Amino acid sequence: MLNRTLLMPSLSESLFYKEVHLLKPISFDKVFQFEKFNSLCKGFVQLAQYSEVSNRTDIFELQKGSGRRWTVQKDLDQLRQFGKHPYDEYEIIRIVGKNPFLWHDHWPVKDYAKIFECLVLREEISREADKVVSKIRDENRKFSQEGNYLSLQEVSYVAVHMRIEKDWMIHCKKLEQRSNISEICSSKEQIMQRVGNISGLKAPIVIYLAVADDLLEDNSILTGWKEGLLPFEKKKLGVLDIYKKQPYLIQSAIDYEVCLRSDVFIGNSFSTFSSLVVLDRTQKMIAMGTRELCGTNVRWLSYAYNLEGESNSPRLWATNMSDSSLQAISYGSNRISCR
Repeated sequence: MLNRTLLMPSLSESLFYKEVHLLKPISFDKVFQFEKFNSLCKGFVQLAQYSEVSNRTDIFELQKGSGRRWTVQKDLDQLRQFGKHPYDEYEIIRIVGKNPFLWHDHWPVKDYAKIFECLVLREEISREADKVVSKIRDENRKFSQEGNYLSLQEVSYVAVHMRIEKDWMIHCKKLEQRSNISEICSSKEQIMQRVGNISGLKAPIVIYLAVADDLLEDNSILTGWKEGLLPFEKKKLGVLDIYKKQPYLIQSAIDYEVCLRSDVFIGNSFSTFSSLVVLDRTQKMIAMGTRELCGTNVRWLSYAYNLEGESNSPRLWATNMSDSSLQAISYGSNRISCR
């Protein structure tokens, strides 16, 4: 609408506990393939380098409105205004405000999800994820050789985004109080129990635990699992060095890719990380022509462990691509879609 190019953003973490040293912004092109993004997203959104800007000082700040009274129509009117004279004379427009982008309520999920078709990890990050996935499958291969166990043609592995780190526990408890919802925080024991109750998992099966190691205070996450569920975290899997040499955000990107590739993914519906993994997986199912997104035999099956499903198992989870709001994806929800 503005007929402008988005200057390449920096990516950063949203930790808020004591890990200030982990808050190191990373340029977009250090995580994703820049040229690939522009190629795939042509006609939707384009990125530019700051080096392409001739005048970086003459910037006009566009103050966005905030609050629920700031409507879709006000957004559109303001954008149309800033595409005309005299604003079109400024090389850079910086959008600022408490909520500097369009309210998530204004974005249909299917439009927002187009971005995921354009986000391709840099090859070196993808190769690191390859190593982790290969290690997981090697463990499955070991068990398949010990008896009538899982073959490589069956479920390769399950990934659990186990959100029990200290930063999350502080955040989720405050969120439960503010929203008056008691289904946000999940204890280690609840996660283990619900994952163990998923019907159809052919044991023994490797469970990869995606956790932020630097923020984890519980050293017993490998104990207490149902017999036949074989939990592995980075250290036990032998991939800790792969992660430790990377910045915190790149570690998250690797874990995201490992979770995305899993045959079964189980996360927390109030976690943005989990929500985006499920969105990505749902999009892949639709691209494959899958009509029934939540049948227990579908590819890219996902669950939310913080919400109770049948027989105290996690609730089946797929993104409602026809939803008119990004609320569930951006801030989480207990009203997840599966249909």
